[in-house]
Amino acid sequence: MKPIQGSFLSGYVRISIEGHLPEMFFQSCINQSIPVWNIKKEAKDKCSGNIKLEHVQLIKRINRQHRYKIKFTQKKGIPFFFNRFLGKKELIFGLIVGIMLVIFLSNIIWKVEITGVPKDLEEKISEQLTSYGIHPGVWKFTLDSPGDIQRQLEEDVPELLWVGVHKKGTTFVLEGVEKLIVEKEKVQGPRDLVATKTGVIKKMYVSKGQPKVQVNDYVEPGDLLVSGNLTNKDDEEDSEKGEKKPIYVSSEGEVIANTWYELSVTVPLKTNHERLTGNQVNKYYLQMNDINIPIWGFRSPEYELSTIENEHNAIRFLRWQLPVNIVKSTISEKEHLDMERSKEEAIKTGVEQAKKELKLQLGSDVEITSEKLLHQTIENGKVKLKLYTTVEENIVKEQPIKGDDKNKKE
Repeated sequence: MKPIQGSFLSGYVRISIEGHLPEMFFQSCINQSIPVWNIKKEAKDKCSGNIKLEHVQLIKRINRQHRYKIKFTQKKGIPFFFNRFLGKKELIFGLIVGIMLVIFLSNIIWKVEITGVPKDLEEKISEQLTSYGIHPGVWKFTLDSPGDIQRQLEEDVPELLWVGVHKKGTTFVLEGVEKLIVEKEKVQGPRDLVATKTGVIKKMYVSKGQPKVQVNDYVEPGDLLVSGNLTNKDDEEDSEKGEKKPIYVSSEGEVIANTWYELSVTVPLKTNHERLTGNQVNKYYLQMNDINIPIWGFRSPEYELSTIENEHNAIRFLRWQLPVNIVKSTISEKEHLDMERSKEEAIKTGVEQAKKELKLQLGSDVEITSEKLLHQTIENGKVKLKLYTTVEENIVKEQPIKGDDKNKKE
């Protein structure tokens, strides 16, 4: 008979049967649906054949009826292979240590690669990454998430417009885009400085050009503040006669004026929000499919309210990613705050909010010198305010001088 399919996986043995008419024993096995193959007549009173490992107990029961002498001459198949393997403890220990060592080395950052930025910025980024603990030889599970590293780099390296961070095997890859500082385009050639807003002049700093206004003068948009024409009245008359050429320069300076803005803001009397208290606990899991096995941090914190953030780090074996993750679970305590403001507190909050929004709109270099509350109402649990603010800001704009360009010079 041919070998039974799958017998090597389940294991099989070769048995030798000695006694009167030994082939009758194998016939009894077949009658009881026990597969037997490779039956050989070795002598008048001796036969051998193969049976599955799972049927060993059955043939012992059959032999009680025949009283043959049974010997197990060969053992083959995967179960016997594993039994022999498990008997070699030194080999098993070495294999386990080797696999763990390969997994450990496969999850170490061996190279930090920075692309897309010039050499000087690359060195600065490299120093910054080193200060974060990101360098060749570090275990990748100890690093922050790519999103956190990206935010840190954008804050600490202002020259970066954008940065992308990801792990590629044992390489930490960072792709950056340098921030190009675009200076405000200046008017070329001779120019005047004119007002952009209505205001009263507070201060003047003129390094080039001829001032046309003074402190405390009221100006409107388009009014000439500093002229690039240095020709006086007598020189103008001479230039008209063709006796003298006019003198033009590129005016430079700042004109700080008091300007005014009317602002509207709405502030609720009742607010509620959540905030983190700063208390947190880290727990680590070994994740396989949907099964999480705790490996560190077994006790759960007794927080009334909490938020959980999970960070998944895949375990690699050489260049392959295993279906196993190490999960870092950060449990942070949070609290729910219900606040009720008085009318005075709401007004104070609204004034500060309006001033911040105005500074965001005009720029951080402006100075808000005063504010006056024009109107206040309470509707549907909200305080509505109207404010009148005075701001000190630079109101100049460059404007080219129109005229005969061939007589102009810087």
